Amino acid sequence: MPHPVLASPDLIRFEGDTPHLVGSRCNECGEVYFPATDSCTRCTATRMSPHDLGHRGTLWSWTIQGFLPKAPYNSGETAETFQPYGVGYVELDSGIKVESRLTVADEAKLQIGMPLELTLIPYRRTDDGEVHTFAFRPAASA
Repeated sequence: MPHPVLASPDLIRFEGDTPHLVGSRCNECGEVYFPATDSCTRCTATRMSPHDLGHRGTLWSWTIQGFLPKAPYNSGETAETFQPYGVGYVELDSGIKVESRLTVADEAKLQIGMPLELTLIPYRRTDDGEVHTFAFRPAASA
């Protein structure tokens, strides 16, 4: 099955059908970044390598986005069609925290420390079809 069209393809790689976040790692000091960068703010080195950040993490903090974000947000929604969504910081196994959309927008179902897994969700529609972005959903199993 072909992979979906991504809003930012450089942020994702696939292992089979499982998406993984891709960041970078400093070749000198080992500092990890997301999104990937070409220099290290910790040691100022410029030798960086792509780094697989995996597809699982735990919810570190969250909120519900209750209004249409301003540009450059470009989902194609309007104030009338906008649906609130969860936004969280997810701590990955490497220890790095990434800001991400969540598939859950119900505060009764979000709990700090809950296991999450990466997924892809429709973000906007173009003349060529749906464009997807990454999000985290409750993990099927820890």
